[in-house]
Amino acid sequence: MAERLEQLVDKLAAEHTLTDGEYRDLIAGRTPELAERLAERAVAAREPIYGTKVFTRGLVEISNYCKNDCLYCGIRRSNKNVERYRLDPDTIVACAREGYELGFRTIVLQGGEDGHFTDEVLGDIVVRIKETCPDTAVTLSMGERSRESYQRLFDAGADRYLLRHETASPEHYAQLHPAEMSWEHRMQCLRDLREIGYQVGAGFMVGAPYQTVEHLVREMRFVEDFKPDMCGIGPFIPHHDTPFANEPQGTLELTLYLLSMIRLIHPSVLLPATTALGTIDERGREKGMLAGANVVMPNLSPVAVRKQYELYDNKICTGEESAQCRGCLGLRMTLIGYELAIDRGDIRK
Repeated sequence: MAERLEQLVDKLAAEHTLTDGEYRDLIAGRTPELAERLAERAVAAREPIYGTKVFTRGLVEISNYCKNDCLYCGIRRSNKNVERYRLDPDTIVACAREGYELGFRTIVLQGGEDGHFTDEVLGDIVVRIKETCPDTAVTLSMGERSRESYQRLFDAGADRYLLRHETASPEHYAQLHPAEMSWEHRMQCLRDLREIGYQVGAGFMVGAPYQTVEHLVREMRFVEDFKPDMCGIGPFIPHHDTPFANEPQGTLELTLYLLSMIRLIHPSVLLPATTALGTIDERGREKGMLAGANVVMPNLSPVAVRKQYELYDNKICTGEESAQCRGCLGLRMTLIGYELAIDRGDIRK
């Protein structure tokens, strides 16, 4: 059995695809030895494309207001214990400018689905950032919007859009979201973004409530079929003010295993070592790089509001200034033989 699973790792590295049954066996048969073999193959697949460069995305969390009520999220609208905030345009642009001066060449504007940020308001912020920070990519992560809205924001200068699909299984999606939210609509949003011309990011939680090996097989198939430009995955971490407060946390080991698999399925994908990895393990982001990742997303938000953008408990780096955060990450990457790049970090196809 062990020899067959090793052969599946080699097949995935060579052919970038497996059958559903083979994906199932490889995930269910995970061992430390297989994880090491996958990580070696993943690093070998990444290095001819990206070398040892780590691309930074400066994250500005612009609002924790959200109209949605996702069952796993700390800023869900039903959570009355959240101290809500919304950054004004001048503050957002100033955060982006600070990031630019620190060497960031991608700025990510992330927030809940906040109706205050209309196409006009958000589009104007995009225009100002592009004017203030030349040769910088602007990424938006503001949830589900209409195709017309996505088009207007693209026309304003947005380059990328991150929309985590959370799960590739409609039935599982329904277990994680209220009935008013639709898996089919979320997938349509991803297709709209791709057709408009954005670089598109997707992603899912590892160890989410009700998740099975079959669900993870579907995630691998989704990556293979949709080929997102970026795929952000991280371990599920419960939030104390959600219906899933007492659910078990996802594991670092399974997340790293799946990171390596994703790199082998889609070698040129931009693959973050997420903040959630660093939250459950002090060296989680370094371990992500050694499993095949090549992106980190330090926080550029004002320190005063970082604790309020609490999607899950115990998020790291909420008290550090932006320069401290980048300096710490740079040192961490150097110690494992990687370097933070001053680069937009576009996907290399």
